[in-house]
Amino acid sequence: MKEDFLRPPHTLTEWSADALRTLGIIGVGFALIWLTPTDAGIAALALPALMLPRVLGLRGWFDLAVCSTVLVAAWSNVFDLYRTVPGWDLLVHLVCTGVLAIITALILTRADVVTMTPDRGARPRTPLVLAPLLALALSAVWEMIEWLGWAYLSDEIFVTYQDTIGDMVFGGIGGVAAGVILATASLNRPRSRSEFGESTNGSRAGRT
Repeated sequence: MKEDFLRPPHTLTEWSADALRTLGIIGVGFALIWLTPTDAGIAALALPALMLPRVLGLRGWFDLAVCSTVLVAAWSNVFDLYRTVPGWDLLVHLVCTGVLAIITALILTRADVVTMTPDRGARPRTPLVLAPLLALALSAVWEMIEWLGWAYLSDEIFVTYQDTIGDMVFGGIGGVAAGVILATASLNRPRSRSEFGESTNGSRAGRT
C-alpha cells in the first residue's frame, strides 16, 4: 500500500485523479477561510475517500471516477444542491453508494474476509449478490449518521421517512451496478516489470 500511495502518476487519468485530490485538500482550506467550519468539516470528510483508490493501487479510470464522485457529493452538500436541485440527492446516492460498495468489496477481498472479485477466484455471481447487500448496508449507516446529525447537531439536516427510503433504494440500485462492474472489470492497477522486480527483491531481502 505504501508503494502504491507514493508511486508517481503515469497516465492522464492518474494525473487527473491526483489533481482532484489536490483540489480536495485545497478545498478544505478554502471552506475554512471563506465559508464556515461546518463546510470545512464536510470537505475534510471527503479526504479519506479521495486517498483510498491510490492507497489500494486501483486503475486510473476508476481512481478518477471515485475522486470525481466524492468531491461532487461533498460540495453538493456545501452548496446546498441536494435541496435546490430536484432528484440530485437520489442520483448522487446511486453513484456514490455504488462507488463506495466497490471499494468496500475490494478491501474485504484483500483482507480475506470474503472474495468478491473474479481475479481472486470469485464466481461472477458472487459480487452480483453481495455488492447490493453492501450498498444497502452502507446506505443504512449513512442514514443513521444523518439522523444523528439532525438529532444532536442541527435540525437543518433534512431527514424524513420518504427521503431515507428513497436514498436507500437508489443506494441499492447503485450496488447492483457495482456488482456488475466487479464481476466484469479488472480494477487493480497493472504492475510493471520493474515493480514486480522491486517487490521480489524486497521479499528476498526480508527473508535473509
